[in-house]
Amino acid sequence: MKSLIYILLIFGFVACKKEKYGDLIPVTSQEEELLQIPVGFPDMIMPAGNELTKARWELGKRLFYDKVLAIDKSISCASCHKPTLSFADNRALSPGAFNRPGVRNAPSLANVGYHPYLLREGSVPSLEMQVLVPIQEHNEFNHNIVDIAAELQLDTSYVAMSWEAYNRAPDGFVITRALANFQRTIISGNSKYDQYSFQGNHSALDGLEKNGMNLFFSSKTNCSSCHGGFNFTNYSFENNGLDSVYADNGRQRFTNDPADESLFKVPSLRNVSLTAPYMHDGRFTTLEEVIEHYNDGGENHRNKSNLVKPLNLTEAEKSELRAFLISLTDHEFVNDHRWKKKD
Repeated sequence: MKSLIYILLIFGFVACKKEKYGDLIPVTSQEEELLQIPVGFPDMIMPAGNELTKARWELGKRLFYDKVLAIDKSISCASCHKPTLSFADNRALSPGAFNRPGVRNAPSLANVGYHPYLLREGSVPSLEMQVLVPIQEHNEFNHNIVDIAAELQLDTSYVAMSWEAYNRAPDGFVITRALANFQRTIISGNSKYDQYSFQGNHSALDGLEKNGMNLFFSSKTNCSSCHGGFNFTNYSFENNGLDSVYADNGRQRFTNDPADESLFKVPSLRNVSLTAPYMHDGRFTTLEEVIEHYNDGGENHRNKSNLVKPLNLTEAEKSELRAFLISLTDHEFVNDHRWKKKD
């Protein structure tokens, strides 16, 4: 809650054009090279005043890879959100500035522009606001956006890029908008499943994967009740029975409501084969462990979802389900030249 208050105060300072911020506009073909909406996906919605442009995207990409955001210059956004891992990390808890231990597993940023709210407790309503959390968090960048802006203003190349993108010198407004602009183009939608379901390639999935798909969408598993839709998440907050007592109180951290104790936002399953380890604390290292957890039904907790219960899957069904989850991998996306850092 303390972090959210800080964010709101800072956002009020940087949102010099906030009177335009609430006006949302659909984007379908703007800057087609950068914003590639896959077949079967809805239009991307962007806030007026931060429309996608090449200049804003280039500035956001540079900031995403720049360690200037961390107070000790040791990490960048890309340190914990690696493009080849679907913009996630392969560590349970990514270390922050001064190698301080992380507190939650870094989620994938694939399709993050479609999320109605950010963070695992859903406490931040927009990408423009989201970056303020890792910037000020003690165990992440542990920095101050005002000081970061002051550093950027000493770099003539950043100053030039900022004026081209937003017609102003680098400041909090520019930093938050540019990063959001770049992240909205991180779109993944060309997995084998997409080719089969949305692109008409009926040979894209093999028999094992098709069986797993049918199982995934069946009433036997109820996987799609939470992991449904084009992004394989309904963005709800659930307790999936990881523990009977949690060290992390989840959404309650934001709402202070006991009914939200240890509820976490349902993650997307796109590229899930690349985003291990899994869960908010990164406790599971393989898809087999995740499937076994749901097959067993998990631990009892007063807020546990009634959809999480023993599935009694056979070994063959577990293999089929795993095969389908792997079919959600978009290899073109993770190898896209657009994500390569410029030297």
